[in-house]
Amino acid sequence: MESNYSQELDTLLDIVYQNGASDLHLAAGRHPFIRVSGALTPVANYPELTPEDMIGLVTAFAGDEKASKLAELEEIDFAYAYGDKMRLRGNAFVQSGKISIALRTIQKIRTLADLRLPEALMQFTHAKQGFFLVVGPVGSGKSTTLAAMIDSINSERREHIMTIEHPIEYIHAEKQSIIDQREVGIDTKSFHAALESAFREDINVILVGEMQNPETIATAVTAAETGHLVFSTLHTNSAAQTIDRIIDSFPPQQEDQVRMQLSATLLGVFSQRLIPSLKGGLVPAYELLINTNAVANLIREKRTHEIDTLIETGSDHGMISMNRSLIELVRSGEISIDSAKEFSTNPAGMESMMQ
Repeated sequence: MESNYSQELDTLLDIVYQNGASDLHLAAGRHPFIRVSGALTPVANYPELTPEDMIGLVTAFAGDEKASKLAELEEIDFAYAYGDKMRLRGNAFVQSGKISIALRTIQKIRTLADLRLPEALMQFTHAKQGFFLVVGPVGSGKSTTLAAMIDSINSERREHIMTIEHPIEYIHAEKQSIIDQREVGIDTKSFHAALESAFREDINVILVGEMQNPETIATAVTAAETGHLVFSTLHTNSAAQTIDRIIDSFPPQQEDQVRMQLSATLLGVFSQRLIPSLKGGLVPAYELLINTNAVANLIREKRTHEIDTLIETGSDHGMISMNRSLIELVRSGEISIDSAKEFSTNPAGMESMMQ
């Protein structure tokens, strides 16, 4: 490979752009791989990468300063703008003594309607305070959903919005609101430090890129209690599991207090998946929990195992169960019944609903 790695970078990202790929994987000793519509495919006509190539590419992506930290830290996060075509978030890491890079494309900010997400999410962009979580496994579109919700607030309300991310993914142009975007490791030392600082910065809306530890969770909940609208994410599979994960992250002597705080501040939990569509591309399936009085009681009374039942029967309150979402996708011809079973957290329950 040529030594001009900026040019090689453009070539690789052009391949991503032209194929509409969501991800790019680079590693020494193999061809580049791209992920298109959920499936990984080798770029067979591109030469195998060498260890020297990987050093050059990580420097081209992340810059000299961050690249120099890779040997010490063994992984680094970064973001990269490919002209006005696309933005990518990346992670470079060491495996078997060699550098690998994983990149995900960040599309332009889209509306909830463009993303085929339920209009019910709009109610949470109108709230003045509280705590709203978007959850799901890696690659399920959580950041994209939150970017759409923040953009809706930015378009409709005159607020001071703060995003705390690692790295910054979507760049928000100011519309009705003013927006400050802080990157952990560059603009602030940690999510927790930035959240603590936000109390002194006249913030109305806070986006926390990820709830990484109990300190961050506790401060976010306190922010919601004290008049802020807080959005964040967790890598969990359902709304009920999300609540348990938050509570279980605290020492036993603090759990009752956290239950009380969460029952009072939680607005809702949106769990989503991206599923390969029979019509091409990916289609979202989702679950929406809304914190009604009944849900708040279950949280306080340590009965979160009953939340799934409330979601199934809570359509009058605007709730949506994952099984109901999957069944609608099957009936509209978007996905196969096998895909629905694969992505359901309760396949037996889904089968009984379809009979």
